[in-house]
Amino acid sequence: MKIAFDTFGCDHGKSGLGSYLINFVNNIPADCPYKIELFGSEIDRYTYKSEVEKTYVSVNIPDTLKAEQKWHKTRMNLFLMKSDYDVVIFPAPENVLPVKFYKKSVVVLNSIYSVTVNNLKRRKRKLFKKGLERVDVIIASSQYIKNDLVKNGFDEKKIFVVYNGIDHKMFFPSLDTDSEFVEIKPFAIKKPYFIYGSRLSGKEKKHIELIKAFNLFKKNTGYPHRLVLAGNDGDYSEEIKQAAYNSEYSSDIFITGYFPFESFAKLYTGSSACIFPSENEGVGLPILESMACGIPVLCSSKGALKEAGGDAPIYFDSNNIEEIAANMQLIVDNKEVYQNKVDAGLNRANKFNWKSTVDETFKLIEKLFPSK
Repeated sequence: MKIAFDTFGCDHGKSGLGSYLINFVNNIPADCPYKIELFGSEIDRYTYKSEVEKTYVSVNIPDTLKAEQKWHKTRMNLFLMKSDYDVVIFPAPENVLPVKFYKKSVVVLNSIYSVTVNNLKRRKRKLFKKGLERVDVIIASSQYIKNDLVKNGFDEKKIFVVYNGIDHKMFFPSLDTDSEFVEIKPFAIKKPYFIYGSRLSGKEKKHIELIKAFNLFKKNTGYPHRLVLAGNDGDYSEEIKQAAYNSEYSSDIFITGYFPFESFAKLYTGSSACIFPSENEGVGLPILESMACGIPVLCSSKGALKEAGGDAPIYFDSNNIEEIAANMQLIVDNKEVYQNKVDAGLNRANKFNWKSTVDETFKLIEKLFPSK
């Protein structure tokens, strides 16, 4: 069986979708019985490294999302018809997805359908829906994503849940806990601090509510903690930056902008806790990665976060500023609660790994599309 991966729409490995593909391909075992091929922009020929022997086919189109979307709409099926692929996997359907499929096709959906379509223009919304309706299989990265798809009328029989993994070689507890600063060039972040790693986009991410809770925490305690907001600018970044600027404690709020994925582990391990108030998460990987780094997690009770975190995090209502602030104080003041949440988080994170994700995905493909 020959399995192909569409690398278009994965932002050259710099987004969550790109991170998924990097980790998946990197964890395909060397003795994999399938022929693996990737296709996409020439710039990504060496982005998705792997121990398994694989080939890469470069498609000559401009390096823009608009050009990639046009190619998927007008020329991709001709490309696929000329190929000898048995199955094609689309890891970034939110960005690029054809509406007709001439090969057996698998979509990996890491986002919540109802949230995604609300952010699309009417025509793109129709095309996205049509593509998902026509694809052979949808792999949902959480039960929450699957339930949302079914609620929106998609065929439950073709939707399967396979959880993302965690790269435990990257995310693990640090032994260096005594240093006063976390050095991540070009940053030197002074401890103690809370970390929230998420793109500055959308009210549902609840950055502003977290800033308000941090203000209250500082007012109530007088503690020296800082708040680090790490993530790309998005549609809501100006409002978030204004809220930080207007804060009485603005000098203790640090907005990093784009932050390299490979540096997040160091950022997590140096923090007092991960605070994750986002309400529309379909997967919840950041809280699992934080747990794997040996820090406690305080997060929203909405979306897929409870499914990901189990009993390990302290959950809160993201609109309840007082509750968030009280939990921030609890995790700093109560050493027993702190250690219990660290231990529970490490146990929970150990249940997720990329080897299992790859194995389950390939077993599913083999079951649904048996080799001839």
